[in-house]
Amino acid sequence: MSAATLAPLSRKSGGWSRYRHSLWLLTRRDLRVRYSTSALGYVWSILDPLVMAGIYWFVFTQVFHRPVGTEPYIVFLLSALLPWMWFNGTVSDSTRAFLREAKLIRSTKIPRTIWVNRLVLSKGIEFLASIPVLVLFAVFAGATVNWDILLFPLGIVLQAVLTVGVALIVAPLVVFFRDLERAVKLALRFLFYASPIIYGTHDLPEGLQPWAAFNPLSGVFSLYRAGFFSDQLDWYQVGVGAGMALVLLAIGILVFQKSERSVLKEI
Repeated sequence: MSAATLAPLSRKSGGWSRYRHSLWLLTRRDLRVRYSTSALGYVWSILDPLVMAGIYWFVFTQVFHRPVGTEPYIVFLLSALLPWMWFNGTVSDSTRAFLREAKLIRSTKIPRTIWVNRLVLSKGIEFLASIPVLVLFAVFAGATVNWDILLFPLGIVLQAVLTVGVALIVAPLVVFFRDLERAVKLALRFLFYASPIIYGTHDLPEGLQPWAAFNPLSGVFSLYRAGFFSDQLDWYQVGVGAGMALVLLAIGILVFQKSERSVLKEI
């Protein structure tokens, strides 16, 4: 997509309608470019989490026979691993949100938050496209579904708020501190094991369980898993996680607004 394509959008009157149109235009471009040269296309968006889930399932159920999570363990894994890929992919890509297309960003006047939010939306669409895979595994593994499955959309909303907040913090700061890109990758690797993905918060030592709520992903994964495992729903984790997500979003907006002009000069 060229500056000429986006220029008419930047000259129109402001408003939410223009923002949505620009956001969708960039998101479609991202998805089209990502899969245009791929023969498998959609399959690649779910292959990575499926391979990871297969490895962890084999290690914990066939090798060590460790009682982590809840049976069926493959459904327990995927219900957190698939949304983790959304969060991880967005935050990782946000480290290059302004550096990859600096010329296009400088030459258009559309709200710069779009360059971050389009990553959240495109990765979010990939996550939504992976939900049928979770459903298939739930059916074949014999997982039971309860009324808490209605909380699944709440998990999506909460995760979107959290992801936007973190990405708005990371994207501009990387422009000034390039080493932050590597630091973010290390932090995401640590966060993967510090989050209840391959295990549940109930598997943690009793003294650590209340502190797990201060990882906002704990509340998000609790909502996703609740529809299959009612004992995984923890409203304390959800409440603390929602509060932290809103705080991070507020910080992200503030950081972005304060640094936007400096970012445009730097790139």
